[in-house]
Amino acid sequence: MTALFEGLFDDAALFPPGDAPMAAAVPAHRELRARLGGLVGPFVVPAARLDELVAHLGDGDPFDVSVIAAAGALPAAVDRASTDPRLLLTAAEMPVVADAAAAEQVVAVLDGVLPDHVPAAVELPRTAVRDEVLDVLAGTRYRAKLRTGGLQAGLFPSPVELAGTLSACLSREVAVKCTAGLHSAVRHTDPATGFPHHGFLNVLAAVDALVEGTPAVAWLEQQDGDALAAALRSWTPGRAARARAVFTSFGTCSVLEPVDDLVALGLLPARERTPA
Repeated sequence: MTALFEGLFDDAALFPPGDAPMAAAVPAHRELRARLGGLVGPFVVPAARLDELVAHLGDGDPFDVSVIAAAGALPAAVDRASTDPRLLLTAAEMPVVADAAAAEQVVAVLDGVLPDHVPAAVELPRTAVRDEVLDVLAGTRYRAKLRTGGLQAGLFPSPVELAGTLSACLSREVAVKCTAGLHSAVRHTDPATGFPHHGFLNVLAAVDALVEGTPAVAWLEQQDGDALAAALRSWTPGRAARARAVFTSFGTCSVLEPVDDLVALGLLPARERTPA
């Protein structure tokens, strides 16, 4: 099962609700990579904070980063991350685009400055032009970035909306990265806010259902962790690989929370706790 979760958890420690200071987030990321290995994806950092990040790196292996940059700031950010030996540019992320024309501009910039081996994700709007933006991404090497939560209830798409967006991506062969809200493996209602949160296992199962040509909404609504775990255990390696080819990763401000959930469900072996 470990292979199913390789690289799934992008380290978004700098972002809400965690908001870790850079001085703490950098050594914590190194520790996570040392303890959890390939489960941990790149360190997500806004382009405007690259200099601050470098100032905290010290000695060590090149620091793997996924840089968030608007189209106008992307060339300088890619140059900064690609030419500094202390950084390893492993992904790029673009803020939400308003419409197809904006998406076309973003794709043109990405084509012009991003190395061929570096993936990028463009955040989709949650409006009627979503499919027009996806039509622009279709046939490119770029992924869609889906916002699955946040600090306000309205930032959480319903299971029906999320299933529709996943289906729209899959039908165009556009892979997906998710951001925000997926702190737990299984759908639940947060006791502090009262917001229903999607689970990342729910998203995996929904993607698998869509690949298999079956409805996805019920999987996004599932709150039985044992049922989700049992379904995933039944997958062949090929089936798991197909699901991960669509759902590539998600950003989480705490990598430990989702990993601990998988351990509790018996989907990962118990590991020594990493200090927060």
